[in-house]
Formats: sequence, structure tokens, C-alpha cells
Amino acid sequence: MAGSAYDDRDGSIWYDGEMVDWRDAKVHLLTHALHYGSGVFEGVRMYGGQIFKLREHSERLINSARIMGFEIPFSVEQIDQACVDACAANSISDGYLRPIAWRGSEMMGVAAQKNTIHLAVAAWEWPSYFSPEARAKGISLKTSKWRRPPPESAPVHAKATGLYMIATLSKHDAEQAGYTDSLLLDWRGQVSEATGANIFMEMGDGKLHTPIPDCFLDGITRRTVIDLARSRDIEVVERVIMPDELANATQIFLTGTAAEVTPVGKIDEHTYTVGDLTKTLMADYDKAVGKVLVS
Repeated sequence: MAGSAYDDRDGSIWYDGEMVDWRDAKVHLLTHALHYGSGVFEGVRMYGGQIFKLREHSERLINSARIMGFEIPFSVEQIDQACVDACAANSISDGYLRPIAWRGSEMMGVAAQKNTIHLAVAAWEWPSYFSPEARAKGISLKTSKWRRPPPESAPVHAKATGLYMIATLSKHDAEQAGYTDSLLLDWRGQVSEATGANIFMEMGDGKLHTPIPDCFLDGITRRTVIDLARSRDIEVVERVIMPDELANATQIFLTGTAAEVTPVGKIDEHTYTVGDLTKTLMADYDKAVGKVLVS
């Protein structure tokens, strides 16, 4: 693609049922989603011409919209096909897809019952969210001052655009302090996740420990890695994890569609090794998605 800015590239975007030129895929200034965060989205990966767990992502997109109080005017099958078509239109065989649905601009105010619901899918080449060097030695996380809200305060189980404001604030703060990403606690002070990925840790007992996703997304990659671990007879313990337990962890890694399986080398003042358990699950995940490894 020509151009580095995401709004100035060659290619096409699937937009409300048709392909439009990349630069023409625009919304109005008074789009409800821009002012009130009334949008939902997915992050999806294609490896070697195959979109990984596409149906699960499309189903979650529709469910997120329903949590947000609107119906996407396309079926799961149509969303799947839109993703396939967007990749084909841009000659993508290894890349990232961004399906997104949002409320339009017919009403401007908190209420938006009459607004048109739009759907678009963009696809582009994107080799890795974190650099290969960072993944090799483990990324660094800084605990954020911002916390994930309780389920009574926000639609925490929707992949909603507005919820990522907390992630942006946290990641900016971490980067300004020299860290790669941020670790978020929840409103109770429990470990929850990174800005766009779930977290796992090994505590020296050979088990894999991960927070209960009761106020954040139970990620598709998270569930994939849990299945991969159990297939190797690695016990997975979903439980409350408090910040003071980070000092006792020996290995920590993140999981997400963009992050894949990414080791963590540091959280605040605590350091960790990229150990065998982490390396095994990284390799297992790469194999599961059909990722071509370059030696």
C-alpha cells in the first residue's frame, strides 16, 4: 500500500455491502460513534491465506453490537464473506482485518434509536504488533493508574470502541515512561489484562494462572491458548490474581489476536525469563494458526 497514514493508502475497503476505494471510506463529522463511542469492532488475523477463527470473531461482533443495543444488518455468514472479500481485494495473504460496526449520523445526541447501523471491513498487511526483538526478550509493562470498570458500570463483555479509551491512556503513559505496554488492574485492584491482550503467568508450580474474565474480554486467543495448554496436560487455573503475586511469577506472557503469544520480561520492578513453557505455547500457537516461521 502507498502512504503510511491509514487514511491515505491504495486498496479497497468493504463498506455496507460494497467495495469502495480506500481513501473514500469515510463517515460524517456528526456520526454518533465519534461523539458517543457507539461502535464495536474485531481484530482478526489471516495467515497463509486462511483467516484464523473467522466465525468466532464474526459471532462476537454481532454479540457485541447486541450488548450495545443495536443489530448489525448483516448475518454472520455475510460478515465472514466480507472479510474474505476484503482480503482478496487487497491481495492479503498474511495480514490483519478490522471489521467495525457503528451508529450513523441521523440523530445527534445521547439517544440514537433511529440511526443507521453501518458495517465496514478493512484489511492490510501487518506482520507483528510487537517487534520481533521485543517478543524475543519479553516486553515491559507498567501498571496503569486507570482501572477496568465493574460490569455494572460499562458493557465490559462487548468489544466496544469506547472502552479502549482506558487502554489508550494507559499505553501512552507506559510508553512515555519507557515501557512497551501497560498492565491494567480492575476496580477491585485485581490483575485484569494488558491494553489489548489477556495475561497468563507461571508461578513456579508448572501451572498456568490467568485472571477470571468477569470484567474484561474472554479473548478468542486466550481460549485458544488455554486449549493448547490443556492438550499438553498443563493445568490452567482461572482465579483472582493480586498485584503482589507478580513478584512470585517466573514466566508471564500475553495473548491476543494482534499480540499472538508475547512474552513479558518486566512488570514495574519485577523481571521474568522467557522460559520453556512460554516458548512451547508460542510455538504451539504459531503452528495452530499456520504461521510460517523464518529461521
